[in-house]
Amino acid sequence: MAKSWMAAVLALLVSLAFGQGYPERPVRIVVPLPPGGSPDVLARAVAQGLQGSWPQPVLVENRPGGNQNIGAEAVAKSAPDGATWLLAPDNVFTVNPHLAKLPFDPFADFVPVTLLARIQFLLVVHPAVPATSVRELVAYARARPGELNYGSSGNGSPQHLGVALLQVLTGAKLNHVPYKGAVPAVADLLPGRIQVWIGAANSLLPYIREGRLRLLASTASQRFANLGDAPTVAESGVPGYALEPWLGLFVPGAVPNEIVRRIGADVSRVLHAPELSARLAAQGILIETSSPAQFAHTVREDYARWGKILREAEIRGE
Repeated sequence: MAKSWMAAVLALLVSLAFGQGYPERPVRIVVPLPPGGSPDVLARAVAQGLQGSWPQPVLVENRPGGNQNIGAEAVAKSAPDGATWLLAPDNVFTVNPHLAKLPFDPFADFVPVTLLARIQFLLVVHPAVPATSVRELVAYARARPGELNYGSSGNGSPQHLGVALLQVLTGAKLNHVPYKGAVPAVADLLPGRIQVWIGAANSLLPYIREGRLRLLASTASQRFANLGDAPTVAESGVPGYALEPWLGLFVPGAVPNEIVRRIGADVSRVLHAPELSARLAAQGILIETSSPAQFAHTVREDYARWGKILREAEIRGE
C-alpha cells in the first residue's frame, strides 16, 4: 500500500516537473492537410500567438496525404514529450476508423487536448441549377436521380458526408465525384462540371458575393449572423440535419497530464483573444475550446454518430 502511494506521488511530481519546464525544445504542430485551408490558418494563428510567451519556437508542418492519416501516424509514433502536436479535422478520428484499418489506434495512441473551432460549412449550387432553396434542390434531385453531380475532397470527407446525410434524410439521389482536395473540386464547380457542393465558408463566400455560386443554406444547427437571412438546412425542410465540422488538438498518448493541461490552457488563451477570434470568425472559423475530458467525450460521440450514418448511407472504404 505504502509503495503504491509512493509511486503515485512520484508520478505526480514527475508530471509537475515536466509541466514546469515545458517546452524545453521547439514544438511542431503537424497539420495533415496542404497549406491554405482552415486547419492551416488556425495552426499558424496558434503558433504565432504562442511565440510571445513561450521560450521555444512553435512551428507548423503540413503533412498531407492518405486521407490525413499520414500526418496523424507521424504524430502517433512521435516521442511523448509534448513537442509534437496534431491539429486535425474531426474525420481523422470520427470517420476514417470506420472506413479503413489505420496504421495507428485513434483512441489509444492519442490524447485529446482541446476542441479548437467549428468550421462554417455552406450548401451551394452552380447558378445553372434550377433551385433557389434546399427544398427545390431536393425535389429536383428526387425527380432526376443521379443527374446532379456533387463533389468532395475524398471518400469520407466532410463534403462527402454532408451530401450523403442529405440523401439519407430526404431520399434524394446525387452522383458523388471525389477529388484530391477541395481546391480542384471548387475549380470544377465554378464552370458547372459539378453542380452541388458543401464546403467551408472561407473558400466559398467570395464566389457567392460575385454571383458565381448560389448559397442555399448553412449546414450548422443554428444560423450564422454573417450570412444574413440564409437559413440552415434543417430549417429548409430537412429536420435533424446538422453538419458542424470541428478542428481539434491532439498529442501522443503517453504525454504527461500536466503538459496536456498546459498546452490546452495556453492554446485556449491565445484563441480567445478578441481580435484573433473575430478575425478567424470572419473566415468561418468559430473558436470553441474545451477541457481534455470534454473533448474526449465529443470525439467518442461523433465517432458513434458518423458510424451510424456511414452504415445507413452504405459508404465504405475505397
